[in-house]
Amino acid sequence: MTKGFNRAVCAGLAAMMLSLAAAPAFSETLFKIVTVKDEIVVGLNDAEMGQLGNDAGALAKSIVSKGSVPLWQYAVKKAANGDLQQAPLQKIGVLANASLRVEPYKTTLKVLPHE
Repeated sequence: MTKGFNRAVCAGLAAMMLSLAAAPAFSETLFKIVTVKDEIVVGLNDAEMGQLGNDAGALAKSIVSKGSVPLWQYAVKKAANGDLQQAPLQKIGVLANASLRVEPYKTTLKVLPHE
């Protein structure tokens, strides 16, 4: 019984590792951009994070130094199965502003990658 159980566990782990290896790897990091007028949620993928900075402060400095940065705006949407998810809405330009604040944004929802 133990040998059969061990084989089943090993087979299950192997199948899980293969499915993870076949799945595309992406990471989307969300930030909230706050101004005196409004707040928006934006997302950056790993490549963009490498170019613009790895945290909220680095992203804010990048926006100020460049004057403007194109980013993907995110919004909560319903998936086909009815689940809520954070999904890319549109590509926007964020302009440097004296009252601009960038904050990390955490969500429990599934975050979809942008193009």
